[in-house]
Amino acid sequence: MRYLAAACQTDFPNPQHRSEIPARVNRMLAMTDQAAVGYAPFGDVRLVVFPEFAHAAPIYETVGELLDKLAVPVPNEHTDRYHRKAKERGLYVQTGSFIEADPKYPGRAFNTTCLIGPDGLLYKYRKVNPWIPWEVHASPHDIPGYSEPFFPVADTDIGRLGCAICYDWLFPEAIRELALQGAEVLIRVSAYMDPWGATPPMDWWTVVNRCRALENVAYVVAANQGASLGHYPPFSWPGGSMAVDYDGRLLAQADPGPGEKIVIAPIDIAALRAERERRTGHHMLGHLRTETHPHARRPIYPGGRATADAPLTIDGNNRAIAEGKREFKPD
Repeated sequence: MRYLAAACQTDFPNPQHRSEIPARVNRMLAMTDQAAVGYAPFGDVRLVVFPEFAHAAPIYETVGELLDKLAVPVPNEHTDRYHRKAKERGLYVQTGSFIEADPKYPGRAFNTTCLIGPDGLLYKYRKVNPWIPWEVHASPHDIPGYSEPFFPVADTDIGRLGCAICYDWLFPEAIRELALQGAEVLIRVSAYMDPWGATPPMDWWTVVNRCRALENVAYVVAANQGASLGHYPPFSWPGGSMAVDYDGRLLAQADPGPGEKIVIAPIDIAALRAERERRTGHHMLGHLRTETHPHARRPIYPGGRATADAPLTIDGNNRAIAEGKREFKPD
């Protein structure tokens, strides 16, 4: 139950069409090999994590363009390739995100990452908190009658793994939900841009990763987009991919700045489980007074807005944000 995790950041040009995805998969499979082989003298790399937007980003302003030009079903031929690599190397891959189209939800696009192991696809996670107003892909929360798990967790031979994407991590409730479902390794697939990156004075990336680890007594493995401004305008992407232990201790971090980088860190599930069992102090999961938090039952940001007949728009997101701000105001 002790192994190495590799957070692998990428620096690809911004894809404009799904036909560009295979070349990116080629490179990420090569990076998986590089991590597994290059660090073999130091331990077994069993978990490899890639950033948000590694396959495609929601670069278009309308859902129709996303579906027409970038969206793919999940699973697909690319996830099949990750499965073959995971089986070959005996490891788990948390993929970069896809723009996903699902015939069960016509007219919607999702931002989706997959956990894939030697036995195949274990879960797909759809971003619950899109970076509004700009992202017009749907949250599962937006869809009337959505009945699939919002925050799936996989029980594997390297521990219980759960993932959330980028902006989700600014909502402690989202990551807490993974922990309360048993997640021991919290995986962040992210495209976190400047100035909220990995350096002071606004190093939200580092602060949030460390805070989510310590408050949930869990490891965090976080892969951030390392694309230069020229590759992913209008933002620059600071990288700084990292791993954090269950006390918020930085185990490893890539130097901030764009570019391909691989950073590895030890994950000790047995130690984590022993710590969760032994502790009486600073066991935030066991100290939760859930009845004192009625806000979780109070609707604020409006759901049910993503329908096939009325796709999400930037203007619509702004109206929903305004409504959420009105609901937020205390009585």
